[in-house]
Amino acid sequence: MNNIVYPAKLDTLYRAIDYRQSQHDLPLIGISANFENGNSCIEHSYVISILQAGAIPVLLPVHNDIETLRKTIETLDGLMLTGGGDINPLYGNEEPLPPLGSIDAARDQFDFTLVKLAADRQIPIFGICRGHQIINMAFGGTNYQDIYSQHEQQLLKHSQSISREFGSHTVNIVNNTVLHSVLGTDSLIVNSYHHQAVKDVAPGFRVSATSPDGIVEAMEGMPGHRIFSVQWHPEKMAVRPDEQMMKLFHYFVDEAALFRKAKEIHRKSLIIDSHCDTPMKFTEGFNFGERHEEVKVDLPKMQEGQEDAVFMVAYLHQDARDDESLQAATQKAVDILYQISEQVKLNEKQVGVAYNVDDLIYLKNAGKKAIFLAIENGYAIGKDLGNLSMFKDMGITYITLCHNGSNDICDSAKGEPEHNGLSPFGREVVKEMNRLGIIIDISHTSAKTVQDVLELSTAPIIASHSSSRALCDHPRNLTDDQIKAIAAKGGVVQVCLYNWFLNKQPNPTILDAVAHINHIVQLVGIDHVGIGTDFDGDDTEKLIGCRAANEVINLTVELLRQGYTAEELHKLWGDNLLRVLNTVQN
Repeated sequence: MNNIVYPAKLDTLYRAIDYRQSQHDLPLIGISANFENGNSCIEHSYVISILQAGAIPVLLPVHNDIETLRKTIETLDGLMLTGGGDINPLYGNEEPLPPLGSIDAARDQFDFTLVKLAADRQIPIFGICRGHQIINMAFGGTNYQDIYSQHEQQLLKHSQSISREFGSHTVNIVNNTVLHSVLGTDSLIVNSYHHQAVKDVAPGFRVSATSPDGIVEAMEGMPGHRIFSVQWHPEKMAVRPDEQMMKLFHYFVDEAALFRKAKEIHRKSLIIDSHCDTPMKFTEGFNFGERHEEVKVDLPKMQEGQEDAVFMVAYLHQDARDDESLQAATQKAVDILYQISEQVKLNEKQVGVAYNVDDLIYLKNAGKKAIFLAIENGYAIGKDLGNLSMFKDMGITYITLCHNGSNDICDSAKGEPEHNGLSPFGREVVKEMNRLGIIIDISHTSAKTVQDVLELSTAPIIASHSSSRALCDHPRNLTDDQIKAIAAKGGVVQVCLYNWFLNKQPNPTILDAVAHINHIVQLVGIDHVGIGTDFDGDDTEKLIGCRAANEVINLTVELLRQGYTAEELHKLWGDNLLRVLNTVQN
């Protein structure tokens, strides 16, 4: 197996990163402050609970300087949202009812901002009482302004008069929830001090505990969000001490520690997505440097997910193959590549084009993101081998030989076979790509095309966005024999995060992607697998837990949970693909 040939450069990079790291190993937990009489303050039991669970508590004072809050959040490994006064119902598009208590507009805005910033960065969040309700409203749920006047059932007393160190009623824990696995019990005695509560649970969340009268006492967002919340005040009971309540804080701190480790790996690795279709979103006035909710890959999301580079493709729909259409296809590819370069120029302080491994390392050292250029569908080549030299000169690193439908190069996985694999022209294309140092990508190709390419190519090849057919029987996925053959020639299979390539059942999650990674690793070893998200290739399909570039760090978290080492994740996230790039280019 060829080793990637940049250890000295990466060693320098890693030492520089280590120098900038803080010296402590304990996770840093931000605790949202209350705001009383002009002072930011908090009950000491929140601090003690975090300390006893093995983390460093940091009080977050109430303010609304967004840039400062953003920088603060980026230092944290976990966020705890604490209790407090009532939430302004206007945030839920409701008018205030007479029983509404005192509200604090500054605290509301502060808490909602913290949730947004932390959730965008996948930071674990633990909400308590008011924090439970803030999370629900922030993600689109609704709350009761006053359960006693709005809830239909006969209510328990939810605002106890005895000390908060003691419980006043029971809650029922829902089976098969994270909360149930953490506490290991079907019911729990809790304290209760509230008159507002969750009404309709936010999309993407589920109820994990209820009181006997039906009030939502806990909810969680896993695996889509590492967020959970409770209506009671476990911090007051935990410091009594109460071992059951301390389990919540130990779980939260463990999640924060795992996230901290994931961040370290992202800082020390080259985190690469080998396939995205974001140029399809480049409409007039689009700016890649701005955050777009409808786009899965942009610079802010790459920053939030701590992703270093994407291979951005010029995608071509397979169309007619007459001379005029082929010329148009070539020109379209050129135009898209030009559009990518224009987006880079527009944001040159934050991003650059990488043509090789050295460029990527240089850009990471400079604090910039990297874009590699690629073409999806050899239709862009037409019938002219000279176009390959033109695309190489433009900086192309790989070409996906076809898309959905056969072209003049080869047969596609979709549609009727035309050439029985590679065409005679396709064989010349493979040889020329080898000569020029362009990676051959066999995603979308037919089984016979894969076989022909492997027999003919003198360089390793990739599948830039393909998953395992053994786990999901889709013609776009690769059989175990194909995966073994690609690995045998030093290539890599970049697992695709497109829903229907992972699981044919509705609503697949990040755990399905992990299953595909595990399967390929078990089949051919860690040196032959990577990630090619296929983000922005389809607006309707979103993988729960990894829906956009800002969520790719969740894959690292889940793989760490499965027992992958930092060295293995370095390989998976970038080194394997870069080894192939080096080999092909050299």
